[in-house]
Amino acid sequence: MSERIKSILVNGVVMALICLVLFVAGTWWRMRTQFNLGEEAFRRGDFSGAVAGYESALHMYLPGHPAMDRTARRLWEMGESNERQGDLSRALIAYRALRSSYYAVRWLRQPGQEWIARCDRKIAALAPLQIER
Repeated sequence: MSERIKSILVNGVVMALICLVLFVAGTWWRMRTQFNLGEEAFRRGDFSGAVAGYESALHMYLPGHPAMDRTARRLWEMGESNERQGDLSRALIAYRALRSSYYAVRWLRQPGQEWIARCDRKIAALAPLQIER
């Protein structure tokens, strides 16, 4: 292989790695920003803002990142809390936001399968109760 071809290949690999690092860093930053917005809204008692922030954070899916599970748990807790308080509409919003966020993510395999299954069971149990009211 000539030196010129080696140089082109090395430069191509370096550029691809730089692009990958920039992509991951940008996704990480957007995910943290959305998660923090969700946390701020949650502390203020802004249900819609919290759901929107957490949902957006999950859309920035990074496999293995601890904030993914924290975000999912927060939406789940919001659903359970509203369910205990008898606000089935808000509980369903939280469960559906969690489920749809994972469905919206594309990766090598479907992430969040456990969360999706848990949400499906909750939604199946609560949706008929909401209609009865």
